[in-house]
Amino acid sequence: MLLKHPIAALVLCACASLAAPVQAFDDVAASTAAAAPAQAFDLERDVNRVLKTFDVPGIAIAIVKDGKVLAAQGFGVRKLGDPAPVTGKTLFEIASNSKAFTAVALAQLVDEGKLKWDDPVIMHLPDFRMYDAYVTQEMTIRDLLTHRSGLGLGAGDLLWWPTTTFSTDEIIHNLRYVKPATSFRASYAYDNLLYIVAGRIIAQKTGKSWGDAVRERILAPLGMTGTTTSVAAMLRAPDYSAPHSRINGRQSVVKPMPVENAIGAVGIDTNAEDIAKWMNALLAGGELANGQRLFSAAQGKEIWTPVTPMKIAEPKPALAATKANFNAYGLGFNIRDYRGKKLVLHGGALQGFYSRVLMVPEEKLGVAIFTNAENSGSMTALQWRILDHYLGAAPTDWIGIIAAQEQEEHRKELEKVGKAVASRAAASKPSLPRAAYDGEYTDPWYGKVVIRHDGARQIVSFTRTPDLTGELEHFQHDTFIVRWKERNFNADAYLTFALNPDGSIERAKMAAVSAETDFSYDFHDLVLTPVKAGQSAQTAP
Repeated sequence: MLLKHPIAALVLCACASLAAPVQAFDDVAASTAAAAPAQAFDLERDVNRVLKTFDVPGIAIAIVKDGKVLAAQGFGVRKLGDPAPVTGKTLFEIASNSKAFTAVALAQLVDEGKLKWDDPVIMHLPDFRMYDAYVTQEMTIRDLLTHRSGLGLGAGDLLWWPTTTFSTDEIIHNLRYVKPATSFRASYAYDNLLYIVAGRIIAQKTGKSWGDAVRERILAPLGMTGTTTSVAAMLRAPDYSAPHSRINGRQSVVKPMPVENAIGAVGIDTNAEDIAKWMNALLAGGELANGQRLFSAAQGKEIWTPVTPMKIAEPKPALAATKANFNAYGLGFNIRDYRGKKLVLHGGALQGFYSRVLMVPEEKLGVAIFTNAENSGSMTALQWRILDHYLGAAPTDWIGIIAAQEQEEHRKELEKVGKAVASRAAASKPSLPRAAYDGEYTDPWYGKVVIRHDGARQIVSFTRTPDLTGELEHFQHDTFIVRWKERNFNADAYLTFALNPDGSIERAKMAAVSAETDFSYDFHDLVLTPVKAGQSAQTAP
């Protein structure tokens, strides 16, 4: 999951209702961008400026260089309204940065001769199935980690996000009903479900759960004693951060969102002190301070070898220095360049948390940035500031530049959504009486979605996702907007019905209202068909 800067709740009457709460953030960003000179790097000053500019409650930073820990500290607070500070021991959910742990656990199994990278998945999980029989036969362990399966971006993520009642085994089973978006191995598209499959293979080969295997085989040897492999365990720790999301333009504390069925793709909760140990081990090619190895040098090279090419975006002129010459995905890591140096990095995002881990192998330099808010700009600005300092580049005001860019992109998206509202056929009516849209609908891979009336309100409920419930508002013609009850999701969606010639409902499709909605809300992949009288709505046909 990779959350974007979210748009606050949109209302049909106008986007103007958002202006006041959003503007407070935008004004800070704009004034900061305009006024700040390109000062020399100062970690404390820079992080505190980022906290204010991007409205982030707390940040933890770890920096390692040449095997030494230069920084492992916190800034700001763990929870708004509570003065307890973020420290080097404060735990954060690091979400998809857990994928690197899955890759290393598999590398250990390769070292032990228990599997090979190019083994077919069905050699180890005979019941594994993809939508296409050819892909089922050809999918390898390497393919699970490299985002080239043919699945679309975030396809099937609604099986685990927001918190669902699907088991890990059910998620893996339902993969067979998720249609591909491209040919097998044709292009890059980030996915989570295949890392869940990889986690299952680790459990099968070690005879332990993914969490137990990671704790015993990675965390314990590294001395990462504070790190946990579940949200439940994190919440029992003495020092952990609360998640924060924007609700109606204001940063707010939100409830933790456990996703225990997605281990392998996510699952690690760690702190600055522990992640420093992880980065040093990776930068040392798997060799530990005591001379033992976490994994072989050969596997260290394997996981950092580019496999799947990724598109290179053309940055705005102010960001020209950040343009990559090459960009690819390896095994659990993104690999690109910056200022002539190879970077190995990854990001992570779950509700209320963002994280980034990046390393410059040639310089034995590692940087980790954890935040308890959903804002990528804060991390990107610090990333370039820290890298420039240690790579000897002249100082650039990345904080001001990134803030201004984020403000402009957000303004454009608000404008786009506002135009959609303004241009709708406001006088149009649904083709059917509102009650005619009520009923049970089923999707091949997700299962049952229910539309029902609760008094005057029309409610949509995803039956396997307790928090994914919202109210239908008419938009135009046979299109409605679902306003989710959990406003921190920032994921309101269009719901459009198609009718048969006799006026009955053929199917319904969904799409996010805003491009800023996280891709893991993959509503667009759903094809909801009415459950006929006497027919059972199965998880899949």
